[in-house]
Amino acid sequence: MKLTNEQLKGIYFGAYFFEETADGYLKANQYSKAQMAYFDTALEMWKERCDASTAKTLEFVTEATEVSFDYKLIWFCSKDSFDLYVDEELAAITKLDDIGEEGKIVFNMKAGKKKVTIYLPCDATAIIKNFEINDSYETVTKGPKVLWLGDSITQGYGPLRSSQSYVSVANRILDYDIINQGIGGYVYDKKSLMKMEGYNPEKIIVAMGTNQYGTESMIDIEEYYETLTGIYGNTPILCVTPLWRGDHLEEIDKLIRFCEELKKIVAKYPNIQVVEGFKLVPHFEEYFLDNLHPNKLGTEVYGRNLVREIERLGF
Repeated sequence: MKLTNEQLKGIYFGAYFFEETADGYLKANQYSKAQMAYFDTALEMWKERCDASTAKTLEFVTEATEVSFDYKLIWFCSKDSFDLYVDEELAAITKLDDIGEEGKIVFNMKAGKKKVTIYLPCDATAIIKNFEINDSYETVTKGPKVLWLGDSITQGYGPLRSSQSYVSVANRILDYDIINQGIGGYVYDKKSLMKMEGYNPEKIIVAMGTNQYGTESMIDIEEYYETLTGIYGNTPILCVTPLWRGDHLEEIDKLIRFCEELKKIVAKYPNIQVVEGFKLVPHFEEYFLDNLHPNKLGTEVYGRNLVREIERLGF
């Protein structure tokens, strides 16, 4: 059966709102139009990356043995992948390096009833249409709504595999209903925080600072959390301090000081808990793509360690 775009929205996760292109593709957006307009004027890097299909998935239960869809890549930075998981195990990878900017993807699957998750590229903008499945399917119910805020590591750059970002690794365990507003080059910028009409997350995770640790003033960070709590009130917030980075070891003391000052700022808010990023990924280059962004090994460790911290804190 071929799903209409309205039916496709029923199995599509990670979007705040959808748009349909003139040629019938479904484009999912994780930012509001107002936020995207701000990025359009603020920084070219943010303008490009706010469109990415970051942490977006198609999820359903079925006995089908084949699914397919037409895709178009309208922007990409690093070339990651479309990934297929069946019953939470990796079943297929389609790397962007191996396909054109427009075409059709077909995934074959084992027989029997199963949970299917298709990860769209996280460092590219993929739009899709003509989703077909050769059997009936059931929609799935996910856990609490969680807004995830962060920089390129949260967006998913590093592992070069869409399903292997630390957010995806963690969420295969947590099963949150997430909107991932990680964006490459992001810093604590209060102007990007806007009330998203109709969207009320039950939890918020903030993981950034590595692009800002050299700042002389923490005012931007203070104002960011004032604005965030002003919008979302007493919603539980988890602040993940920056990870260790080995590309500028001569400045590691600055990074450590930034983390300590960040913890002091969020300590003022009773609804904010802290996870220390330095404890999440081992301080060895084997865990990083470039001594800054965790690679596949690093994101696997990061995601699983973050889940343990979330469980420990009862977040």
